[in-house]
Amino acid sequence: MTRKGGDVVNLQRASPKVEPNRVKSDAYKTAGVDTFEADAGVGDLIRVLRRTWPAEGLGRVVLPPDVRFFANVIDIDGIGIALCTDGVGSKAIVASLMGKYDTIGIDCVAMNVNDMICVGAQPVSMVDYLAIEEANAEMIREIGVGLSQGASQARISISGGETAELSETVNGFDLAGMSVGRVDLDEVLTGRDVADGDVVIGVASSGIHSNGLTLARKVLIEDGAGANGVDRWFDDLDCTVGEELLRPTDIYVVEALEILRDVSGVKALINITSEGLLNLTRIESSVSFNIEHLMEPPSAVFQLIQDLAKVSDGEMFKVFNMGIGFCYVVTSEAAEQTLAILDAHGRNAQRIGYASGDGRQLVRIPEKNLVGYRKTFSKDGGVARKVG
Repeated sequence: MTRKGGDVVNLQRASPKVEPNRVKSDAYKTAGVDTFEADAGVGDLIRVLRRTWPAEGLGRVVLPPDVRFFANVIDIDGIGIALCTDGVGSKAIVASLMGKYDTIGIDCVAMNVNDMICVGAQPVSMVDYLAIEEANAEMIREIGVGLSQGASQARISISGGETAELSETVNGFDLAGMSVGRVDLDEVLTGRDVADGDVVIGVASSGIHSNGLTLARKVLIEDGAGANGVDRWFDDLDCTVGEELLRPTDIYVVEALEILRDVSGVKALINITSEGLLNLTRIESSVSFNIEHLMEPPSAVFQLIQDLAKVSDGEMFKVFNMGIGFCYVVTSEAAEQTLAILDAHGRNAQRIGYASGDGRQLVRIPEKNLVGYRKTFSKDGGVARKVG
């Protein structure tokens, strides 16, 4: 795992390929996160670490690194054990500024288990790593409260962890976790069967979740706001900036496992994190996706960030979930049953688009005249020229 500007890129979620003609200046990079540079380094790291992978026998790594799966699976005597790791990124800074630590643990659990279900695995347990600048018993207790609540929502245990006091290297605190789950080896979900005409169902996010916080903090808290930026009030939010940004990430595990168990025709599960809807292409199939019906965001926070930072639609859809926290790709016949289960669990969900079997791995958003390719959204014509 590597960190750049407070946001995390891990081995399964980083791409070893970097666009040579990428735009070198954008609001997210200016705020302190150069995702392209981070991915270049992680790509090299993956190539080195892949040498440790046994080709067969105990511990065989099931999923190859050339597709950016959300988690990986190892073979333990015929049993599929899923593994993934992630952290809360610079959302920890918001918690520190507010002196409120009892929800950040929910985010830590969510960032792990929402990734794990994307390979079809049932999350079972998790360990956490808490690095702190200085010991603070009440802060540690509150973080534990959030971890416990997140574990309850995901129906997993927190089976261990580590707390490190690192005054010379940590400013405030950092929180990350590693989760383990179980999946039958013949049921590992890779999206290899996604085909032309399959339906994309979007599930609403609770807000910004735990990605893009470096840009969000700079725009909403730091720029011109002084030390009390977390207390800024916008009528459109109906709460303070700090309260909005600290809103916990939704955990989608329970309904996802029911859908995997009961619905025939589930092709892929996609966690919409950093890179937004570009995550749809993190599957084995080379299809494109046409997003024809964007969901109304549950909060005005995205529009506020865009207006204040004066950034393009393309950058907003690259950095943020824009109101869609999770996606299912299913056959057209399975769509209604999937939506019914989501509705029964209180999720705001709808059909947002479909797969297109053109082999180009694009994400098209006609409403915004955007086409996404690899790690970038651009206006339609620009991407069309790039990919030919």
